Amino acid sequence: MTRVQLLLLAALVASSLFLVKTSYEARRLFSAVEGAQVEGARIDQEFKRQEAERQLQATNQRVEREAKTRMRMHPAQPAHKHYVVEMATEAAR
Repeated sequence: MTRVQLLLLAALVASSLFLVKTSYEARRLFSAVEGAQVEGARIDQEFKRQEAERQLQATNQRVEREAKTRMRMHPAQPAHKHYVVEMATEAAR
């Protein structure tokens, strides 16, 4: 073989190895992109679920029920009114 043929053979082997490396890298990056898209879809679904749960938790009926049961609150009745009088006003009288 002549030197030119050996040089062309070396260039062919080098370009083949580079092509294999590039193909492997492209497959690896494509797989990473697909994984990121799946993760993004999962996060979006989780966000929608939490948003629906938040809206459910903030309904007036639920807040009223929690206020009655957990905090023992009740609606204001006219008979249960208490007026606050400032001390300075009473002292002046």
